[in-house]
Amino acid sequence: MKVYLLHRDHDLVLEPELQDAVFRAMVESSSNPFAIENTKRNLERERARRPAAEPAPATPNELLTQDLELESVWQAMAAGDDYLYETARRVVLSPLAEPEAIRYRQQVLADCLARPELVRQLYELAQEGVMAERQAGSLWSGATPSMVLRRSLDVLSLHLDVLRRLRRLAEQEQANVRSTGFRRFFSMLQAELDDEYLAAVERHLGELEFKHGLLQTARLGKGFKGRDYVVRREREPGWAERVFRGRRSSGYSFQIHPRDEAGARALEDLRAKGLNEVASALAESAEHVRSFFTMLKLELAFYLGCLNLHERLASKGEPTCFPEPLPPSAVSLAGRGLYDVSLALQLEQRTVGNDVDADGKALVMITGANRGGKSTFLRAIGLAQLMLQAGMFVGASEFRANVCSGVFTHYKREEDETMRGGKLEEELRRMRELAGRFRPAGLLLCNESFASTNEREGSEIARQIVRALLERRLKVVYVTHLYELARGFYEERLGSALFLRAERGRDGERPFRLQEGEPLPTSYGDDAYRRVFAAAEPEPERAGRP
Repeated sequence: MKVYLLHRDHDLVLEPELQDAVFRAMVESSSNPFAIENTKRNLERERARRPAAEPAPATPNELLTQDLELESVWQAMAAGDDYLYETARRVVLSPLAEPEAIRYRQQVLADCLARPELVRQLYELAQEGVMAERQAGSLWSGATPSMVLRRSLDVLSLHLDVLRRLRRLAEQEQANVRSTGFRRFFSMLQAELDDEYLAAVERHLGELEFKHGLLQTARLGKGFKGRDYVVRREREPGWAERVFRGRRSSGYSFQIHPRDEAGARALEDLRAKGLNEVASALAESAEHVRSFFTMLKLELAFYLGCLNLHERLASKGEPTCFPEPLPPSAVSLAGRGLYDVSLALQLEQRTVGNDVDADGKALVMITGANRGGKSTFLRAIGLAQLMLQAGMFVGASEFRANVCSGVFTHYKREEDETMRGGKLEEELRRMRELAGRFRPAGLLLCNESFASTNEREGSEIARQIVRALLERRLKVVYVTHLYELARGFYEERLGSALFLRAERGRDGERPFRLQEGEPLPTSYGDDAYRRVFAAAEPEPERAGRP
């Protein structure tokens, strides 16, 4: 049985760097609620024991998480659950690459939003199926085939009950879902878990209890040692056999004295040789069913996280929509009421959304007033792109964009005392490390990049880098105060460039709106100066005052 709720034709696949020890603990030991936390602590202890070394540079995913403030989004999806948090983080950072795959996941999520109670019921059943192993107890390395058999029977009996309820839920909800993913999943449950099959499984489990004894055969090998041990199903005797059973015996028998410990051990060894293959096959069956519940829980955890996030945004009155994914060659970016989801989760009041129409634009240059919403809008674009390629809704009333080969950020960093070089050198090094990962149709978000040097030098460095990226068919969204940089591109009248400007109100207030417009030589930094220092300035002396 396969779940296929996140992908049309395969189970969940993550980026290689995200399949770490924490993820393995999360999936393989998901019946233990403390497994993830224990694994994290063990990794931290191991790092603490290692000799001190120069810290490794942050990975692109770590930079993306920091710059787009993804933690707040994942925390909202998790709602306090570590399992949901780890699942959300890994799925969002493992973007889909095909528009059809995105639409497939969007349709499943649309069913989840329409019937949230269904998702929670399915998740509870999946959790119950995973927890069956914990209820049945654990085995140690020296467990005998009889112990393995007993535990596998207990696990499968618990699984059987959950599978019945899962099938009943599929029958009830088949007509209430519209997505290909859910319809196929429910059809699979009804076809593979019909009454006849479940009854047969229950019957076989009853037979494997061996309540009337174990019947097995063997052959004599060299040295009169037994070989080819096979457990046999005991045949139901006919009426004649039942009548004459007591009159004659069809074979030889022996009895072991209750105090004959050596004989009991020898008999148990014979029993184990026959049960070994049976116990192994049953344990494999239990593992197969457990893996189904594990994958079902894992894939539903992502959708449950999306429900939690949607409920948080809806409670604040923030709009959401399913974006339109376009092929990588489309070079598209357009939206209405686009806002920063991470900021919306932190504010009490509603955020200000912005419109953007950058279809066919490979370069979007954003300038304008200080604290006018430029960085917030840049984050909104990055979050919308990631959420689109995760198959999620986005924070906007409308949004469309082409699928990107990767989303990268290059933000201004604060002074770091551990840096061996200057800030400009650090920025260039970071850009070089990112350059090795750039592919055509990638998206780079720059926030005040190369502003750590003078205007002329910073503008020239940034201009050459942006040109190289555009030649490699990357899309660049650049927030900058470097007037020479922005003005230089503006005067070229590029048809593939869009220039947005954060507006300033008449009295210096910030409406946090971005409009299309040419770069200006000022960012109105004096507004910030007056706002910060006006209250601290002494009042002028009045005329006639001593």
